[in-house]
Amino acid sequence: MSITHYAKRFGTFTFGFVITLVISSVLGLGPTFGGVCLAADRELMLAIYSVPKEAYENTLIPAFKRHWKQRTGQDIRVRSSYGASGAQARAIIGGFEADVAVLSVEGDVDQIAKAGLITHAWRNGADRGNVSASVVAFGVRKGNPKSIVTWEDLTKPGVEVLYPNPKTSGGAMWDIIAIYGAGLKLADPKQGSAEAQAAALLKRIQKNVKVMDKSGRESVTTFERGVGDVIVTYENELLPRVKSGRPMELVLPAETILIENPAAIVDRHVEKHKVRDIAEAFVAFLHSEEAQRAFAEYDFRTVSALPVGGPPVKAFPQPAHLFTITELGGWDKVASLLFGPQGLWTRTVEELARGK
Repeated sequence: MSITHYAKRFGTFTFGFVITLVISSVLGLGPTFGGVCLAADRELMLAIYSVPKEAYENTLIPAFKRHWKQRTGQDIRVRSSYGASGAQARAIIGGFEADVAVLSVEGDVDQIAKAGLITHAWRNGADRGNVSASVVAFGVRKGNPKSIVTWEDLTKPGVEVLYPNPKTSGGAMWDIIAIYGAGLKLADPKQGSAEAQAAALLKRIQKNVKVMDKSGRESVTTFERGVGDVIVTYENELLPRVKSGRPMELVLPAETILIENPAAIVDRHVEKHKVRDIAEAFVAFLHSEEAQRAFAEYDFRTVSALPVGGPPVKAFPQPAHLFTITELGGWDKVASLLFGPQGLWTRTVEELARGK
């Protein structure tokens, strides 16, 4: 197996690791890592968006490895890469040989499918291919000094707003869709078309956006450094910080969107690496009761119905006017409407840059 293959499979390596591969090859030992022959182990590579890193690293991946060992008697290696959802999708399309993609938005999975790497109907799986959920919420400073409760509050003069860049972040796409969908919900029939009012709300909020980081996780980090008055982000990003005593509060707007996060096997790669059985088992595990309870422990909302009579799962507040991407016409329609070359958000940013 060439060093080039390893670079594609696992990403950037240290110089020392590359030297180890070369020496091992020269001595006829075969490629090694941590003293174990890679040829003797089966390995699964995951590309995951940045937000649920702790859930996967601390709980989900170790639990799956235990399940696989109990079921087959085999020890397996599971490697994972984390980054902004859109960046992960582009990396896979560009040659990163991940076996499973766990991303923020279905549109990023669709891009991998359009590149010919995912060939099965991934939406036909359990829970329509989604493994976790959340909602878009506001994070504000302790005591909510700017009295931010509604979307309209984000348009007030002097209010600095944070959310990431939708060109790289799936979380940002959810944030912007939430703003637009809320604008539709809040529209007054006496004030013209709902679409025009939603577009106006989006522009007024975007005018107050101070920083757009590459990912949802980076955006939260920027907010924690004291930048901005309010961050628009995943509910599950805010809850653990509030519970740990960070100087912030969570505000759940009445009008918000249900975020659904998909996972899909990358067919071309699992066939090449001969790990389809492991990849299928991993995705199936993410829909299991154990995994769904683990997601809830990390402040994600579940997507699978849990058995009646089992241990109680964490309860989440229900927004008064929760809506879904399906209600807005589906992912393809919304992505084109907002993020295409002539999309509403794209034009809004360009107009604001020109001072319009």
